[in-house]
Amino acid sequence: MSLAKRFPKIAPACSLGLQAKRRLAWHLDSKRYAHRRVSDLLPVTIFRHQSLLIRKLGSTDLRLQRNKITNLRLASRHINSVTIRPHETFSLWKLVGRPTKNKGYVEGLLLANGEVTSGIGGGLCQMANLLHWMFLHTPLIVTERFHHGFDAFPDSGRTVPFGTGATLFYNYVDLQCYNPTDQTFQISVWVTDQHLKGEIRSEKDIPERYHINERDHRYLRRKIDGKNFRANRIFRERRDTKTGQPLGEELIMDNFCEMKYEPPADAAVEMI
Repeated sequence: MSLAKRFPKIAPACSLGLQAKRRLAWHLDSKRYAHRRVSDLLPVTIFRHQSLLIRKLGSTDLRLQRNKITNLRLASRHINSVTIRPHETFSLWKLVGRPTKNKGYVEGLLLANGEVTSGIGGGLCQMANLLHWMFLHTPLIVTERFHHGFDAFPDSGRTVPFGTGATLFYNYVDLQCYNPTDQTFQISVWVTDQHLKGEIRSEKDIPERYHINERDHRYLRRKIDGKNFRANRIFRERRDTKTGQPLGEELIMDNFCEMKYEPPADAAVEMI
């Protein structure tokens, strides 16, 4: 357990220290971080995805979801059209910066310290979720990604496997990926009336395609206290772009976390 969790009163000081450490790292190695934008879209779409802006999230205030759209629009302006050149690293927070009221960010939904709450800039995790899912379908290597400590809501409107999202906290809980290839990739993200949409593009196609598969999904209940948990394993399969032939598979996530809702009525629940 971290010192901040053991001693909550020092948590703000710990947070400030971690933020300062991250800013120093950005300053000392600024050239390796992606920052250039290309106004014209690169010609080849490698992968695209979209996610609903408004979903049924238990009894949460719908106002927070509407506010989230404002926050996503602001953040997307800093990310859209950014290129990740060979041997560069994409950092969400380095591009977006601190989300503050003065910049136009508003109160949105936050998941923090095991609770559903709200705060300025809330909802940006949806951007991290979208980007992380797209990165998994490219040769880009995810070098920094943090998962949520709990699963807050049932699967209403969820289109990707449980456990593949990413959480954020400025600036040291980040989403980063590295480009190990010899070609440039470009991120395109935008907000419509109903969706957050995104594409990963490049100047040429890639030799492999990536397919994400979920296995061993299960619901569990702990006997000692009745708490519910959810688990699965996520695999990434590589296939030849031209022939479709499989080239290999790897386990990329082994998820286990507490649920803040009851399992579906028709689901089998394993006692642990």
